[in-house]
Amino acid sequence: MVPESLKRPLAALLAIVGCLGATLPITSRAQASPPLAVAPTPAPRASTQPGVSAKTATPVAKKPAAASKAKGGVHSRKKGAKRAPRPIPAKGAWSTTVGASALTAALAETLPGPVKGRWGAMVVSLTRGDTLFSETAGSALMPASTMKLFTSALALETLGPQHRFSTEVLRDGVLAADGTLRGNLVLRGDGDPSISPRLLGGAPGDPMQRLAKEISAAGVKRVTGDVIADGSAFDDKGVPDGWRKRYLGAAYAARVSALSLNENLVWIVVKPGPKGALVSTDPATAGLPIESEVRVVPGRGGRISAWRRADGSIKVKGSIGASAHERRWSLVVEDPALFAAGALRAQLEELGINVAGKVRTGRGSPVAPRIASLASPPLKEIVAAMNGESINLFAELLFRNSARGPLRDNVGSAVSANNALERFLSGKVGVDSGAVHASDGSGLSTLDRVTARSLVKLLAYGHAASWSPEYHASLPVAGESETLKHRMRFTPAQGNLHAKTGTTNDVISLAGYVTAKNGELLAFAMVYNGRDRWRAKDRIDRAGATLAAFSRE
Repeated sequence: MVPESLKRPLAALLAIVGCLGATLPITSRAQASPPLAVAPTPAPRASTQPGVSAKTATPVAKKPAAASKAKGGVHSRKKGAKRAPRPIPAKGAWSTTVGASALTAALAETLPGPVKGRWGAMVVSLTRGDTLFSETAGSALMPASTMKLFTSALALETLGPQHRFSTEVLRDGVLAADGTLRGNLVLRGDGDPSISPRLLGGAPGDPMQRLAKEISAAGVKRVTGDVIADGSAFDDKGVPDGWRKRYLGAAYAARVSALSLNENLVWIVVKPGPKGALVSTDPATAGLPIESEVRVVPGRGGRISAWRRADGSIKVKGSIGASAHERRWSLVVEDPALFAAGALRAQLEELGINVAGKVRTGRGSPVAPRIASLASPPLKEIVAAMNGESINLFAELLFRNSARGPLRDNVGSAVSANNALERFLSGKVGVDSGAVHASDGSGLSTLDRVTARSLVKLLAYGHAASWSPEYHASLPVAGESETLKHRMRFTPAQGNLHAKTGTTNDVISLAGYVTAKNGELLAFAMVYNGRDRWRAKDRIDRAGATLAAFSRE
């Protein structure tokens, strides 16, 4: 199949090449620069995240194609409603090009194509060092979840792939010989995203159970004071600037806190009992009041609604059949630190450790001794989960932890993290000042801006960095894993192209790496802002397959 782009007059091709203003220059075969020395490309990572059941596991906290308008945090698709089509390039829908000029022409035909909106795109050969394509690569655009590439790189560069977070329990008081703690227990957060079944396995309450057992092993049998939730490692801004209000009841927009549990989501569990409906939370927590008006009725069905009140409590109403199975609904927790400390108290009481005081927020004494701790998996595993399933909360916590640094001597905030990112990009990556602005670390904010050129420069730096294997391995693989599992199947990109996706109502983006047919490694970024995102997605996938089918000779 001969692409229509090859039939264009030579004058059009020269006009395209003349418009390329990339910092990384285009070099023709007649003036090719010496090849860049590059490290071997690590094998793309296969998916390790199983599908998530709405009844058995925490829902994936990622950005959807469209925000649900359901109230109260309970979201479902109406029976019979049709999903938007997922355009997948059919075999032959891409271009097989030979030579840099032919690839440039083919990509110019594909991007932007007949799609209304704003585009930014760039393709660079990391093997040869030349720019193969550039379309308004300096335009500042909303990145959606390709922002996580910046967050990943900043965290890996600042903290290192083996870094572990540590959630601790402090004894703020005197422990008597009879096991009475005359004082408070302080649960101090370290910005650990992993305290959930996704990475630790088990049930949502298991992390707090582990801490409670350590507290018991330390000799504590009774607490006269309070359980204090200390989330002071971060500022108290739980919702980043630029997050739309309609997102805030959804799992992908969970609140940000240095003390998080179960990705800051709580399951409302309803089942019939002999004397009425049994309504509880999973994990069990003393920090989340529930008022139930659920009735038990004959049958196996159920009509239940649950929502958060302004004061943070939960109201549950409706009915459940006497023969019905357990039903579950997830809600976003408004105060994550209080929620986590309440779950610790519930586990302490389960072990028979009485707490006389209440659950409250506060700060622990810097000299209070530690009596229990929970370490996270290595940072590389957290980054892999974050990029693979595009988990916004993981990105927000890693973004702020990067600002705190390995010594944990700064308070994490989106502002300080953006400043740290700017220093990293200008000082090490070579990105122009102002090319990137991050109001958050996930890309959910409508205030985020990046350029295609800045993404490609970041990818080039990440490929050469000491943490390159972890960076490559964190990215989904076309046609095979995670957010790219159903894209570019049956094309040359399948099993080859590995990249970070980005999707919101107004953005489709893709940035990452692909190996061309002749073996050279290409870094690319394609960002679209507009309402025609389904056709834009199709164009991006066609371009990705075209890159995989490219060869120099």
